Amino acid sequence: MITLIANAKINLFLDIISKRSDGYHDLETVMQSVDLSDIVTVETADKITVDCSDPMIPENEGNICYKSADLFFALLGKRGGAEIYIEKRIPHGAGLGGGSADAAAVLRGLNRLYDHPFNEETLLKLGAKIGADVPFCMTGGQKRCLGIGNDMENASVYDWSDYLIVKPHFSCGTKAAYAQYDEDPMPRHDGTDVYNVFRALYQNTTINDIVQNLKALGAQAAELTGSGSAVFGAFDDRKSAINAAKAFPSCFTAVCRPASKGIVLIDD
Repeated sequence: MITLIANAKINLFLDIISKRSDGYHDLETVMQSVDLSDIVTVETADKITVDCSDPMIPENEGNICYKSADLFFALLGKRGGAEIYIEKRIPHGAGLGGGSADAAAVLRGLNRLYDHPFNEETLLKLGAKIGADVPFCMTGGQKRCLGIGNDMENASVYDWSDYLIVKPHFSCGTKAAYAQYDEDPMPRHDGTDVYNVFRALYQNTTINDIVQNLKALGAQAAELTGSGSAVFGAFDDRKSAINAAKAFPSCFTAVCRPASKGIVLIDD
């Protein structure tokens, strides 16, 4: 058995370059791992099973962790199984990459349990087949990502010590977000400050109010992450972030710090 910390991500910058012929979109984004995390436990078994503490998360073949294990064994070329348990702490439908982080943890865990049959390059390619954010979640830190998100290079564009994540009561679907963009494409952003094309596209009053409130509460920057609905505020000290969280009693809030890795091994 192996237990791993699966860290969330935030998009400090996110713009869409173009739509691809395969239906995906080429992006420009800067992603940062943060220490808001799920805990994923993986154990060898006769078949693949998924159990999650959050009843809203599917536990069948539709779960991204199930898909990760299935693809792992297909590439391995042998019949295998895994019992996967997810202690869910990252809210879903938030743009925080919770599902991608869990999938990344499963790949890391299975590769260790089966004596490292795949090298890093192969694991990252396998992750890209599962989801655009999975390769980043496997590595973590702060990276500038292009393509569908899997063309990565280390970055040090932003250097804040603490983040406050605020998620309103509703969620946003990634597929619906890109479909909305395809109907009403936004012009490319030419600045270097934090930016998210989806917030510009949505013009959602609740999201915009959270952004403005975070700035009024002392955030050095604030923006939507991913396709939403979570917003992050960047602070220079933890006390300010903790105090700001009190202004959002009806929302999910989490004060977190940057993380240097996407996946961290606890024990085995």
